[in-house]
Amino acid sequence: MPGASKAARRLDSFRRLLTHINERILPDLGFVLWDGSTIPADLRSDALAFAIADEGAVAAMIRRPSIDTFLNLWVTSRFDLRNGSFFDLAARRPKIRTRALMKSFDKLLALTTLARFVFVPRGGPWPLEGVRSEKTRIDGSEASNKENVHYHYDLSNRFYELFLDPEMVYSCAYFKDWNNDLATAQADKLDMICRKLRLQPGETLLDIGCGWGALVCHAAQHYGVRAHGVTLAEEQFAYAKEKVARLGLGGKVTLELRDYSHLEGSFDKIASIGMFEHVGIANHPTYFQAINRLLKPGGLYLHHSIALRSKSFERFRRGRRRDAALATAVGRYIFPGGELDHLGMSIGNLELYNFEVHDVEAWREHYMHTTRLWHDRLTANGEAAEREIGREKTRLWIAYLAVVSIAFMQGTVGIFQTLASRRVRGPSGLPPTRADLYRRVHIGRRVRPHAD
Repeated sequence: MPGASKAARRLDSFRRLLTHINERILPDLGFVLWDGSTIPADLRSDALAFAIADEGAVAAMIRRPSIDTFLNLWVTSRFDLRNGSFFDLAARRPKIRTRALMKSFDKLLALTTLARFVFVPRGGPWPLEGVRSEKTRIDGSEASNKENVHYHYDLSNRFYELFLDPEMVYSCAYFKDWNNDLATAQADKLDMICRKLRLQPGETLLDIGCGWGALVCHAAQHYGVRAHGVTLAEEQFAYAKEKVARLGLGGKVTLELRDYSHLEGSFDKIASIGMFEHVGIANHPTYFQAINRLLKPGGLYLHHSIALRSKSFERFRRGRRRDAALATAVGRYIFPGGELDHLGMSIGNLELYNFEVHDVEAWREHYMHTTRLWHDRLTANGEAAEREIGREKTRLWIAYLAVVSIAFMQGTVGIFQTLASRRVRGPSGLPPTRADLYRRVHIGRRVRPHAD
């Protein structure tokens, strides 16, 4: 039949193109096609391979070569990786520059092959096409903040339990040893936050974006503070309230389902751990003014946030297509309302809004390890995740965590803990060195920082 012979010619031409790519560009990556054939023909069954389920997937990528198209094909398994992950794919990335690769690439073979697929139906399904097609609001209002937070954090507490540590800490861990497990690293992170803030018994601590309550509970239990946590995520709020009651911390920890900008009162110490990314650049003045208003004079503020390199930030702000497309995809499918600044902007804003910056620590490699462990745990619990949020969302999240970890590994993004105080005239009251952060004395079953 004419149709069958066209399909056969397309397949044969596509095999020749993939053979060329395998030989010249990606010798460590095999391919599995929709008819079961492989490139190379003697591909081992345990080799890393990119699988294409149908020719419509090829046609879709040709007509609309975008991140959105790829993700739709990925979550439906029309594109897939066998015997490996995105980390394995990244490790096999060619070591020479793209320009040098293109010199040896047969462009005529590529054009003639891909032209055969232009009018092939794209097939389906396309589950992501209706996801948040409208522009995400980042206007700083409580309504838009709550909508964006709800989309990301209220998926299911059970889902997050499948890849987070036992305390449900959803931010960068702190590895005293790169071989430490996730639970140890997150416990060490909570303790480091408390030490950097120099928490003392009887002080008041505000945790903006308190998540599932790990920090407020840790600080109240082991540092004797009165802690107040706020979140806009209803499932997190319910979980944290139950945790406070279970631990008998009702007299030391209070929680509120409330937007940070509407908070009242004053606090000795304030922590913002992995929340700032939600604020939106246009809303930075409102944010820093609120922190300054809520923090007592001389009080300490710990600013923990992901940041772009300043060069990458400027490229993105100029609308460089690749950077903008990736950020848009993450915002649409995973993290609506998220916007990253750069370290210089954070420090500039802190100084502009009457803070004194005392210390900045880079945790890029710590987040590289954290997100890799999250990825591996979610992958291992994939079947349970699919029962909780569905196969397509599970595949999307696994890909997201891998891409984020690779971005930290490659230095595309970083993360910083910046300690600042509300500016006062005269001494800040901080120790003269960082030694107090690391010199520890045992108190009961816990270890606490030595107070200078």
